[in-house]
Amino acid sequence: MDVLSDLLQRAQATDALVRQIIASEPWSVTYADVPSLSVVATLGGNACLRLDDGVPRMLAAGDIALITGVGSYMIADDPETPPSYVIRGGRKHTAGGEPVEWREYLAPRTYGDGLPGATTMVRGAYDLRGGAGERVLALLPQLAVVSATPNTRPALDLLTTEIAREEPGQDAVLRRLLDFVLVLALRAWCAEVQLPSWYQALSAQGVGDALRLMHEDPARRWSVAELAAEAGLSRATFAARFSKLVGQPPLTYLTNWRMTLAADRLRTTTDTVATVAREVGYEDPFAFSVAFKRIYNQPPTTWRTA
Repeated sequence: MDVLSDLLQRAQATDALVRQIIASEPWSVTYADVPSLSVVATLGGNACLRLDDGVPRMLAAGDIALITGVGSYMIADDPETPPSYVIRGGRKHTAGGEPVEWREYLAPRTYGDGLPGATTMVRGAYDLRGGAGERVLALLPQLAVVSATPNTRPALDLLTTEIAREEPGQDAVLRRLLDFVLVLALRAWCAEVQLPSWYQALSAQGVGDALRLMHEDPARRWSVAELAAEAGLSRATFAARFSKLVGQPPLTYLTNWRMTLAADRLRTTTDTVATVAREVGYEDPFAFSVAFKRIYNQPPTTWRTA
């Protein structure tokens, strides 16, 4: 498994919400208490997206917006349209804060009026977790807009088709399609901007192979010589290239990744510290605790209950 896929798999909670809106002008919806990552795409028509900072951003048909690290955002037909309602905690509220019942069901997971000329939007939400989630989020600003491309449009069309269906296993289908759209959008965004060094290193000869191996088997007792051999490089060349591209030596990266995995396991399972230590390559729980405290400034038991 490649490194980005590994991070996405480890970071995502098991539930991802997917909904569709089909609304005619004027319309405006505000999402409050939003999760760590939202995927918003315009399927038909145009829309305006505005974050907490109040700066509007127009979305054309086929555009995908990735939203992170904000308390709320608004989607509307026009920047001047006042909020029609607010979604908070999965419930619909009036702009004044009064809870109201949904009455605009058009199909499963689909809301709005469905009138001719309406704008069609799809929204997916993830609650990324732990250190793996932080690495994914570090790739993105608060708002990353990916313009429509021949690669993304078919994926959005398929997601739109599946949203309105209600068959066994439908939630699993939608989750995978949303993952697909997310990966395509991340690829497109990452191709255009300056990224963290570890991401740039994924496609580098030898270094990318070593990163993949460390993510596939973090508990293995890797040595620099073994990683260099797997990468088809001399030990010195591999170590120098890895350090330059990733920003830290190979075994330092491996230790940090192991501690990221361990920190997430401590928070999400009831496994003992010794068990978690073995899972990330430490037979000695004391040595693991020392390494963990060096990075997180507290022992594993304290981290787990913090």
